[in-house]
Amino acid sequence: MELSVDPAAATPPYEQIRAQIAERARSGELPTGLKLPTVRALAERLGLAAGTVARAYRELEADGVVETHGRRGTLIAATGDTGHRLAAAAAAEYAERARRLGVPEADALEAVRTALRLAYQEE
Repeated sequence: MELSVDPAAATPPYEQIRAQIAERARSGELPTGLKLPTVRALAERLGLAAGTVARAYRELEADGVVETHGRRGTLIAATGDTGHRLAAAAAAEYAERARRLGVPEADALEAVRTALRLAYQEE
């Protein structure tokens, strides 16, 4: 996720970060369940104080754009009903686990397609 901050802009850096993430989440460029960089990592990448990024994340959470889940980190929030939100969270967890296990993306996606076909055939 590439963000930019213009230190000479009239808009405070935390608001620049907040606005960019919010817009990309709304457009779908940042998909539901995407894990955002840690506050410290993003602050280092942008050359900002951690408190600046933390404020942006807090405001995004207050707006319902992101959800913070302790050790799981800060994720782009699902929109819609609880079922969609829970499905998106489960999908994000699966994707992260498959990545950690070294499963190639195409194989992980095929495993999901197979599981969905089986689950929906049972109905």
